[in-house]
This record gives sequence, structure tokens and C-alpha cells, in this order.
Amino acid sequence: MPNNASGATKRALITGASAGIGEGFARHMARQGYDLVLVARRKDRLDALASELSSEHSISADAVEADLAGEHGLSLVEERLRSGEIEVLVNNAGFGTMGEFAELSLEREVEELDVNVRAVLRLTHAALAAMVPRGRGAIINVASMAAFQPIPYNATYAATKAFVLHFSEAIHEEVRRQGVTVTCLCPGPVRTEFQQVAGLDEDGIPAISWMSVDAVVRSALSAMRGGRAITVPGAFNVAAVAGTRMAPRILVRRIVASMFRSRATATKAE
Repeated sequence: MPNNASGATKRALITGASAGIGEGFARHMARQGYDLVLVARRKDRLDALASELSSEHSISADAVEADLAGEHGLSLVEERLRSGEIEVLVNNAGFGTMGEFAELSLEREVEELDVNVRAVLRLTHAALAAMVPRGRGAIINVASMAAFQPIPYNATYAATKAFVLHFSEAIHEEVRRQGVTVTCLCPGPVRTEFQQVAGLDEDGIPAISWMSVDAVVRSALSAMRGGRAITVPGAFNVAAVAGTRMAPRILVRRIVASMFRSRATATKAE
């Protein structure tokens, strides 16, 4: 099992661990010998995953049912992080919405803000309260390529991920000399449940931009070990981000709007 400087077994806490990228992190880190704290709303899935990983890899895996949009769930996870037992925090929980903002449920948009932004901020703060004094630890905050530009018809999601990117970069710079790393993972399209939850029409997304959960997780863990602030998995996606940053913002905004308008219209028609 991986050990820290004092010889104790490392433990990682992963939010949104019941499926998709979060589950991918759990499987990779279990193979590397990490004990795990798996957090999500779906307790049945968490229990099954924790049991499987514990049996296969001889590690400890705790399943914690918590809704990070609510105060009770968030406080529960914060307390676990402040205990000092967590060496790596993966802030993966999040979701997106699709459609014209004025027509979307305000309650759902605020919930999206709570999970994608408020939870990331509070859990990062709780983790750093233990990591900085002891001089070691790592945080991976999962954002998206959406963080690099505004996305009409996916407005709240892109804005929340822009927060995660800028927040992570800033905190990375603050703590990097204290033995703690903060890495922002910005994947492109990944085949998970996310598209279904967000109501995202996959038509028109270049096939070359899609990546597997395995490749995305490996990119993130490599960046974490290398102490890098940002990782965008996939050469095509790296080029796409570079192009977005160089192009005039009005041009990027109009092009993205034309791409997502059709997807939002298709979703609305279903």
C-alpha cells in the first residue's frame, strides 16, 4: 500500500464516486493501495463498489451517503476531511443542465451552483485545514473544457466550471510551497451518465474528442504526482482549448452558441 512520510497508509476521499469519473478514480486508487472514503447520494451503488474494491485489493473502503447540495451532507464530509486522515481529496461531484436559462428551473440551477461551486470551495477549505499544517496532501478538482469559454444554453454549468478552474489555479499557487498540490482536471467529452443527466445531445461532438474514463483518470493522477495545476486530457482537446484562448471572445461565443442551440432545441423537443 502507498505510504506517506510517516509510514501510515494513504487514504483518498472521492465525491461523486458512485459512477463515471468518480468511480474511475476509486478503481484506480484502490489498485494503487489507497484506502478510500467514497461519497455520493446513491448508497446502494456505493456499498456495492466499496465491497468490491475492498475484496479485490485488500483495502479499506467506506461508503458515505451525502447530498452535497444540502448542509447536512456537506458538513458530514467536511468533518471527515478535517479529521486529518485524508491524503488526497477528489472533488468530482457535479452535474450540468441544458436549455435556455430563462426557461430552466431556478431551483435546479441553484442546486447546480451549490454542488459544482459551494461544495468544492467548502471541501477544499476543509481539506487544506489538515493538509497545510502537516505539509503534505493533494486535491484534484474536476472541472471541464467548458471552463475555458462561456457556453450559451449550458450557461450555469460552464460558469461553475470556470470558477473551479480559476479557484484551483489560485489555491495551487498559494499552497504549492507548503507541500500541498491542487490540480484542476479539465476533460472534454467522456462517456458517462453525465450526458443523460444534463440532457446533452451528443450529435455534432467530434469523435476524436471523446475519451475513456480510464484515460481521464490516469491523466489526472499523473498531473497530481507531477504537481501540475491543470490537466486537459487528450491532444485534440489541448489544441481545442488553445484555439479557444487565442480566438476573439465574441467569435467563440457565437460559434459555441450555434453548436449548443441545436442540442438545446433537440432536448426541448423530446
